[in-house]
Amino acid sequence: MNHAHSAPEPTPWYPDALGPDFQARTFDLGHDPDGEGHVAAVLVRYLPESCDDFAQRPALLLIHGMTDYFFHQHIAKRFHQEGFAVYGIDLRKSGRAHLTGQRWHYASDMRLYFEELNTVSAQLLATHPTMVPIAHSTGGLIAALWMDELRGSDQPTHSAIPALILNSPWLDMQFPPLMVKALRGVLHSRLGNRMLRGGFGGKLPSNYGRSLHASAEGEWHYDLHLKPIRGHKKYPAWIKAVDASQQRIHAGAVDVGVPVLTLHAKRSFFHTRFAEQAKRADTVLDVEQIRRRAPLLGQDVTVVAIDNAVHDVFLSSDKPRNDAIQACLKWLKELGLPDTLAQ
Repeated sequence: MNHAHSAPEPTPWYPDALGPDFQARTFDLGHDPDGEGHVAAVLVRYLPESCDDFAQRPALLLIHGMTDYFFHQHIAKRFHQEGFAVYGIDLRKSGRAHLTGQRWHYASDMRLYFEELNTVSAQLLATHPTMVPIAHSTGGLIAALWMDELRGSDQPTHSAIPALILNSPWLDMQFPPLMVKALRGVLHSRLGNRMLRGGFGGKLPSNYGRSLHASAEGEWHYDLHLKPIRGHKKYPAWIKAVDASQQRIHAGAVDVGVPVLTLHAKRSFFHTRFAEQAKRADTVLDVEQIRRRAPLLGQDVTVVAIDNAVHDVFLSSDKPRNDAIQACLKWLKELGLPDTLAQ
């Protein structure tokens, strides 16, 4: 899928809702191939006034998951202290980039997201010497496919992205094999598609949302319109696109071409009723699948299980969160980041 046309100029930077030192800019991506009007992506950066070496720093780009957007001030501030320039992207139809009338986070092909990733990474690499994506859940699946595509293309971007960090990437369907088989049957049938046209899910009790948000059992304050506790709806074509992408990985057809660090929670906890364990486990994905599938992504994959972490390891409680950050910093340092490239 070639997006070689020249991208329109983004808007100037404007103050972001995350508060002082956070700015955003909007990228108009033009007509939506999925027929929902125009699409946009929003890039957010953390740039304190006191920072005078911002352009010399390697960039980190946080890529969110499905019912999600960039609100991780604590991560931006921490990695900034460590010498990185920190950005987050809200992908098309997600978070700040969602436009009225669009289905939340909907894309009929994961490759559609390559457009905003190509556009934004070109922008970052025009400013910074190098860039490392840190991608979560569905974002981890998208980032792996994107890096594989870059490796196989003649784009100079790939050589300026020396590494990839994945935070609980969605590399497999987290249901029993028989259920996955049945789901595929429904998704690929005309009747199933008709039945599910209005979308499904998004109204189920969510241990995950409850374990995170300060209005429930969690400690985080974020916009529940952009990231509802019970999630946004999912659509058949979107699930099919995810499944097809995961199957490519299982078949060994994806190689990101750079060292990969994959972080995940040590255990999963799947229950419909809320329990305290939900605050110390992945309540969304099967961590054994992540552990098993992550090594398929390249020649050099490090997998680290974080004890007592949740699905988004950076939203875990203090100790596991710090363990996850330390694992990233140690691994990046071994690759010579930020020191050697920030000189």
